[in-house]
Amino acid sequence: MDKILEGLVTSSHPLSLKKLIVKKVVESAENSVSEEQCRAMFALTTRLILLGEDAFQKQVGHQVLEAYARYHRSDFENFFNKNFVLDLLHQGYQSVDRKHVAILDYIHNGLKLIMSCPSVLDLFSILQVEVLRVVCERPAASLCARLSEILTDFVQCIPKGKSSIAFCQHLVRTISHFHCSSTQEKVLREYVSNVNKVSSLLQNIWKTEPSTLLPSLQEVFAIISSTDPSFEPSVALASLVQHIPLEMITVLIRSLITDQNVKDASMTRALCRMIDWLSWPLAQHVDTWVIALLKGLAVVQKFTILIDVTLLKIELVFNRLWFPLVRPGALAVLSHMLLSFQHSPEAFHLVVPHIVSLVQSLKSSELPANKVFLLQFTELIHCMMYQYSGFPDLYEPILEVIKDLPKPSEGRIKLILSQSAWTSHTNSLASCLSRLSGKSETGKTGLINLGNTCYMNSVIQALFMATDFRRSVLSLSLNGANSLMKKLQHLFAFLAHTQRAAYDPRNFFDASRPPWFTPRSQQDCSEYLRFLLDRLHEEEKTLNAISSKPSQNATAGKEMPNHEEPNAEKPREKGNEEKTLVEKMFGGKLQTHICCLNCKSTSLKEEPFTDLSLAFCPFSDSAAMQEDLCSSEAQADGSMLHLNSVPSVVDSKTKNSEMHKPPAEETGQESVISVETLQDLVSDSNACMATTVPDSQLMVHSTKSLASTAADKSTLSVTDLISYFLAPEVLDGDNKYYCEKCASLQNAEKTMQIIDEPEYLILTLLRFSYDPKSHVRRKILDNVSLPQVLQLPVKRTSSMDPSHNLPSLNDFTDNGENLAKKLKPSGVEEMQATQPVPYVLSSIVVHSGMSSESGHYYSYARNVTGSGLPPLLCYPADTQALSISQGQPISGDSVNLVLKQDSDSTEPSKEWFLFNDSRVTFTSFQSVQNITSRFPKDTAYVLLYRKQDSSHRLGANPVNGLWVNGEPPLQKELMDAITRDNKLYLQEQELNARTRALQAASACSFRPNGFDDNDPPGSCGPTGGGGGGGGFNTVSRTKLSL
Repeated sequence: MDKILEGLVTSSHPLSLKKLIVKKVVESAENSVSEEQCRAMFALTTRLILLGEDAFQKQVGHQVLEAYARYHRSDFENFFNKNFVLDLLHQGYQSVDRKHVAILDYIHNGLKLIMSCPSVLDLFSILQVEVLRVVCERPAASLCARLSEILTDFVQCIPKGKSSIAFCQHLVRTISHFHCSSTQEKVLREYVSNVNKVSSLLQNIWKTEPSTLLPSLQEVFAIISSTDPSFEPSVALASLVQHIPLEMITVLIRSLITDQNVKDASMTRALCRMIDWLSWPLAQHVDTWVIALLKGLAVVQKFTILIDVTLLKIELVFNRLWFPLVRPGALAVLSHMLLSFQHSPEAFHLVVPHIVSLVQSLKSSELPANKVFLLQFTELIHCMMYQYSGFPDLYEPILEVIKDLPKPSEGRIKLILSQSAWTSHTNSLASCLSRLSGKSETGKTGLINLGNTCYMNSVIQALFMATDFRRSVLSLSLNGANSLMKKLQHLFAFLAHTQRAAYDPRNFFDASRPPWFTPRSQQDCSEYLRFLLDRLHEEEKTLNAISSKPSQNATAGKEMPNHEEPNAEKPREKGNEEKTLVEKMFGGKLQTHICCLNCKSTSLKEEPFTDLSLAFCPFSDSAAMQEDLCSSEAQADGSMLHLNSVPSVVDSKTKNSEMHKPPAEETGQESVISVETLQDLVSDSNACMATTVPDSQLMVHSTKSLASTAADKSTLSVTDLISYFLAPEVLDGDNKYYCEKCASLQNAEKTMQIIDEPEYLILTLLRFSYDPKSHVRRKILDNVSLPQVLQLPVKRTSSMDPSHNLPSLNDFTDNGENLAKKLKPSGVEEMQATQPVPYVLSSIVVHSGMSSESGHYYSYARNVTGSGLPPLLCYPADTQALSISQGQPISGDSVNLVLKQDSDSTEPSKEWFLFNDSRVTFTSFQSVQNITSRFPKDTAYVLLYRKQDSSHRLGANPVNGLWVNGEPPLQKELMDAITRDNKLYLQEQELNARTRALQAASACSFRPNGFDDNDPPGSCGPTGGGGGGGGFNTVSRTKLSL
């Protein structure tokens, strides 16, 4: 029968006839046949299967072999024995090589045919050995796939025990040798299919024998971390990732990053190759493992590896976004790499040139998946442009192409960036934490205490949080000048962009420290602030004068042009463009009005100021107080307080007598406080001011009834202090005024009015006083309420006839009438009106301590710009306030109109920050307002208020409208310096991490959060009280002279 069949398949008979005869042969297989004939038939069919010239011959061989093996099982068992199988695996079959897939296909089919025979067990035994040998020979993907099919169907052939581990490891290494150079889709699909069959076999083995999983993964890492330049592992290894249980990520990553035997070069190579796996079609969880390893390396602070890998692979990852099959994973890895690479724009700028074309391509597609991807991708791009906003030329085309797509809120961008930075990952793997492991969750940078420098740190943070001032400083083009402003710009740039949790301000401290400040000694922050602003102002004036000589066209960006000094006798208002930056931001103007009470002659004097020093209502000793009177007038309306337009003045020669009262129609309700009530207000000698109080005169003006104040001193507010500052003062006794007209010392009345308000109002609360008895400076610990919204009374002069122009300072005389009228000008005579200017609280510098010789400074601050109020802060509906804000004159001379907003209004969370040297945390205004009640030694000392004026903004303007995050672009010099320092910081962190790893076996002590080796011992605070010395245009009003 075998001869007939062989002749038939090689004959030239029609194919239909051949099939008919083959069918007869198959049917005859159930007939009784001798063992010799069966063997001959098995040999013929084997030859047809393995050596058949065409598909028909191979098909005939399979059909006849299966038929005869089914009906003559014992004969086939004798034919298909272990020796025959070994010969096939070792030598092949005639011209068919042993590594040909047909050999394995034949064995696979033979196993199916004898599955129920006892001899199959012998075959399983030899195959367990042979499959390991075959795998060790690194078969091609197609052969390995056939082997995987056999082992999947016949798991009994899989090696057991230690051989199973070895088999898995060699199979992993075999996969690493898979390569496909073809670009034909059919070939590629077959290649991917073969690889998936092999990886599925490994998955099955890992499930059956879990002990094989970890050694297999160790082999994977050994392969991809190899630094052998002659071998490049196949990306087919990516097919294994989807079969690794995700719950093993933590264990495996921990093992990798803490293994001291893994060198940086090997880890870098491994990470690069894992990123290459993103190219594998339909790869699952590759992005999860890549990101997990990236985060793990950040945890142990191996930043050099992260930097090198990011710069090397970021373009490849971006390129994968063009391919839909691998796009989701590529976007996840790209997002993590870019968002975590925050020390430099280098990585982002590598992909910037390719963004526009990708977005345009995706926008032209109507696929829903592309639209979803675009939303995610543009959010990433906005975050990166926010982080590195100083490159408008690069970002302009990007902004144009994504302008129609949604833009994330600034809050979301900040959240994403803060959660993505390398230094933000919690080190749960190391036993010891770095002292400065990265910025806090606030995203703000602290300042290292250099030894009793908290006074500088608190002031710098307050100025930095003055948003418009900071932006103006950063936008200056100083052309490499080695000026103090340049150093301030450098400091602000680092506070905004450094990766360090706290920055070392040593260079700025050395340049800005007043000469009389002894290094490492405690100083007064208010004195330092005045000195700093004075230095910046004078320096800019000098540079303006120098730059104006060669050219009168110098711009403000190159240190603003010079301007003429105002005439001493006839002041001339400088244009805004002629002012220095300090004048623009902090400069205001006061007008002092002194009236001789003898001849009624009047002098006017205008003087600039950068801050107002607010005294507390002063009291003398008890004997003097028994002879003094105080009165106050207040009118409350809702949450706003409207102060009475005329402060009460005590005549120095009148004791317990009636006060000078204005006409009834011009005043509110009068209240005269008894001497006993005044005595109740004095708690101890600490309430004294820096200047002593003359026994002959005492004048107090408050926004609230002093009787109420006596009952509850906590009601004292900043508004009260401002009112007291602006209240008229009688000059008599030892403080008499020299009248040129009378040519002698005379009693006089002195009144001050704000005629030009600053953009930022700096208020210093004079808390430090000198006690002449004990000869020490004491601190006034009274709590002061801090209104979030404050309206400052500013005297406006309307247009008038030239004959009514203001007189010179010395030649003004008045034939005028009585004192009451002098104190209450009609308003028609001077054509002036007081208008309230709204201010919003921006920063508070707090002094903690019992005296001026010891203590500590820290500051609260929030971002407030010049346009619009902070969220949820608004003015109550009040007709009088409305009329004032609309510019209507107020009857009388309402110098002391101060409006106050309730401090307990609800505000958005995380709006306020607490800056305490190196430590920066979120806080709330409620904490700010209640600080003194909770910590009696901690009192507000310096306040910054920002003027709210939507119609006028100072400071630099956006360059081409491309201040992506509202901040000006940094100069290249600054950006390069920040990039270098950020890289240095990461290297420092990495070195520290390595040192800790080497010391892991030894004991390691923990340090509390915020621990700072540089913190000074004991306390650090001011040595001087009451705001220190003069400085630039300081107005210090204590109401009473020495």
